[in-house]
Amino acid sequence: MNTLKQGDAVPNFTVNDQDGNAISLSDYKGKKLIVFFYPRANTPGCTAEACNLSDNYKTLQDLGYELLGVSADTEKKQSNFKNKFGFPFPLLADVDKDVINAFGVWGLKKFMGREFDGIHRKTFLIDENGLVAHVIDKVKTKDHTAQILELS
Repeated sequence: MNTLKQGDAVPNFTVNDQDGNAISLSDYKGKKLIVFFYPRANTPGCTAEACNLSDNYKTLQDLGYELLGVSADTEKKQSNFKNKFGFPFPLLADVDKDVINAFGVWGLKKFMGREFDGIHRKTFLIDENGLVAHVIDKVKTKDHTAQILELS
């Protein structure tokens, strides 16, 4: 797993969001962007993380950030997740793992004694020039905004 690090340029990507709209990194040129990767829509940890970001969306926007959530779920699953909780940011349906692989967040995981491949929960703060400003490896799902604010 070759994860993007601080200072790395983020490769451009284009993936559909929950409504089938094509979203590209280049859409955010000149803006600060938070890209958060989560293993699966509508699971407890992912819900806590996305809800925490959603609850603090205005604060993050005031700091100049846009947000993108990414998992390998289908458009339908992402749409259900977004609508159920009313998230104000797009959720990318990265079923082919284009963005997931570009950021290097797919790899071996261990959970309850099992090993399997999956998405590592990580968040990337990207500057106006498309460079990684910070990587949050140990995401606190219920208090994720605070982690971001500490770095901003």
